[in-house]
Amino acid sequence: MKIFFVYMMSNKSRRLYTGITSELVKRVSEHKNKLRDGFTARYTFDMLVYFETFSNPQAAIFREKEIKGWRREKKLKLILAVNPDWADLSTEWHEDPSWSAIPGAMPRREN
Repeated sequence: MKIFFVYMMSNKSRRLYTGITSELVKRVSEHKNKLRDGFTARYTFDMLVYFETFSNPQAAIFREKEIKGWRREKKLKLILAVNPDWADLSTEWHEDPSWSAIPGAMPRREN
């Protein structure tokens, strides 16, 4: 079964980018290495600060659009509720080998 991710990237100035993908590890690497043209490359989004998992692509698309429609304050509350230290969640991928066993990434929450 394919897993879909809605995620938020940030940078040192705490600018936010919300996206959707079925390959979270690959997409985060693309953002960090500026391999995707446009907004994310211009503002150096190099920290994964939040993500959710979905088994249904339509639910993931709906959630991405929902979050993108929120005011910044609401997005910050969502991030800080699960990541109060504003840590780069992708650093866990190097520390925990179980991440590599699952295509895309290891799910944190199933919706």
